[in-house]
Amino acid sequence: MKILFCTDGSDISLNAFYNASIYIKDAVLDPICVIDWSFLPSSMNIDSENYSKAYENIADSVLNFAEKIIQDNGLTCGMKIKTFGSPVEGILEQMERESYDLILLGSHGKKGIQKWLGSVSRQVISNSQVPVFVSKKRTEGKKILFAVDGSEASIGAIKHTAKLFNLQNKEIFVISVKENPELLPMEATLDRNWLDSIEKQQKIHATKAINKAKAILEEEQLQVHNEAILTGSPAQKIIDFAEKEKIDLIIMGARTKIDLSKLLLGSVSKRVVENVTADVLVINK
Repeated sequence: MKILFCTDGSDISLNAFYNASIYIKDAVLDPICVIDWSFLPSSMNIDSENYSKAYENIADSVLNFAEKIIQDNGLTCGMKIKTFGSPVEGILEQMERESYDLILLGSHGKKGIQKWLGSVSRQVISNSQVPVFVSKKRTEGKKILFAVDGSEASIGAIKHTAKLFNLQNKEIFVISVKENPELLPMEATLDRNWLDSIEKQQKIHATKAINKAKAILEEEQLQVHNEAILTGSPAQKIIDFAEKEKIDLIIMGARTKIDLSKLLLGSVSKRVVENVTADVLVINK
């Protein structure tokens, strides 16, 4: 397995590596450090050449440290990549140059206007066909949550995860969230029989999604510790469940969409990434 490990030397970026290393074996990791000049003033009174050299030296130190922790954890360090410009563009350009099986990223979990504009992790997820592992803090790597909706993307995510990660001896949870029909416009919710019919159909669909997920996991000799059908906003219910059960890793399938409306409003997977404290593995289809 070949992995692009995105790091700026911060604890948050290193958490992505430490947490992912719990699940991966026999991998080659290419650490990448992007030097972003965009935050600097347009005119500076200091020696720009020496200033540039200082930042390059910092990037080299970051990459050398990344190499050390990769090797200390029994994995292989491949190319050490130092580049300049926008972190998002630097990561995406490297993904175009090389073929990767997984991207490791740290995320601060942006709020307010930054959340609307999109964090680095959010934008990488939006533009990547490669699975993205996003981390915010160190986890124990014991409790795994699969969020499924019966779609090809969510079922495919289970199969793909089994190829990427070793999940033996983990507590595995499977949930499916059905929308609350009572949140529809008032005109639609006045028909109680119609609401009951929709509710029944949703429950049948959610049950089938969970059973299909369990069957795939059993094929991989993985036993489900707990399962649940929840009702409400999918993103919020996943976040609430993960916090309540102290989940370490959430695994989700997603369809790659990069149009403006999706960038601003966000899909379920992107909202979960921004707001949950657990690690998230997003597998785009």
